[in-house]
Amino acid sequence: MATPLSADRLLQALRNEGLRVVEHRSWRTHSRNHKGPWGPVNGVMIHHTVTEGTQSSVELCYNGHSTLPGPLCHGVIAKDGTVYLVGNGRANHAGLGDDDVLRAIIDERTLPADNEANTDGNRAFYGFECINLGDGKDPWPAAQLEAIERAAAAICRAHGWTQRSVLGHAEWQPGKVDPRGFGMDSMRTRIAGRLGAPQAPAVQLPAPRKPVVDLSRLITAARTDPARRGTPVTYSGVRTVEAALIDAGLLAKRYGDGHFGSSTVEAYAKWQRSKAGGGYRGAAADGIPGRASLERLGKRYGFTVTA
Repeated sequence: MATPLSADRLLQALRNEGLRVVEHRSWRTHSRNHKGPWGPVNGVMIHHTVTEGTQSSVELCYNGHSTLPGPLCHGVIAKDGTVYLVGNGRANHAGLGDDDVLRAIIDERTLPADNEANTDGNRAFYGFECINLGDGKDPWPAAQLEAIERAAAAICRAHGWTQRSVLGHAEWQPGKVDPRGFGMDSMRTRIAGRLGAPQAPAVQLPAPRKPVVDLSRLITAARTDPARRGTPVTYSGVRTVEAALIDAGLLAKRYGDGHFGSSTVEAYAKWQRSKAGGGYRGAAADGIPGRASLERLGKRYGFTVTA
């Protein structure tokens, strides 16, 4: 049993293990802690997403869906081995599982068969969703398998655990099959080998490119979309701005549709009037983006602005 890693310690542990890590939106404060305890933690659980496509999979794991709110894990591991952090705290990933399995994880011994669903796993496990269709045919690239190995080893190393603290969702909850396409015993062997070797010096990887929002195209969308409800999205960068406004608590998730409609205009006006957005008043807070307020939003929520 251990106290969960802080956001900074989790990020550093993953990077120290040589992983490329992307901090997605407001992952540091994104959790389900209001629904139950987070910790003490006992292990690392591996899943597959049953999706394809990096951006859509990451957004799904961040937002969740109507019947299961996000975050759906702590990190999403892409096909190229990049880890996208989407949550920090309790996450909807493990669900109810077998108490005998949890005791085996705590004792770091061979796992028994999972035949009960009587214990809260969201409290006890870090979760990584790995992008794969889970049909047994979708390939697992070497870079992705290595990233799974490194991510699990990073957390085990930080807590002083062995590979016996790592399990698949199928080993925890009856009826689950993930991760399908590779064996958890072979993955634990890989993790053990990594933990048994001296930790390599931290690798300085280039920072991932931030999304770029074109101010002029955004202004055009803000001025035309409200009058064209139901028409095709005029500029894809609107979604980036809407995601930031959602994270700021100014726009309801259902309006993050890529249309800079009246709800988005109203939300952006609230941002302009806020202290963080510049404290504008009157015509300067009309909901049509200006460069200064947009750059403030981008600095806080991870995108850059071009004229």
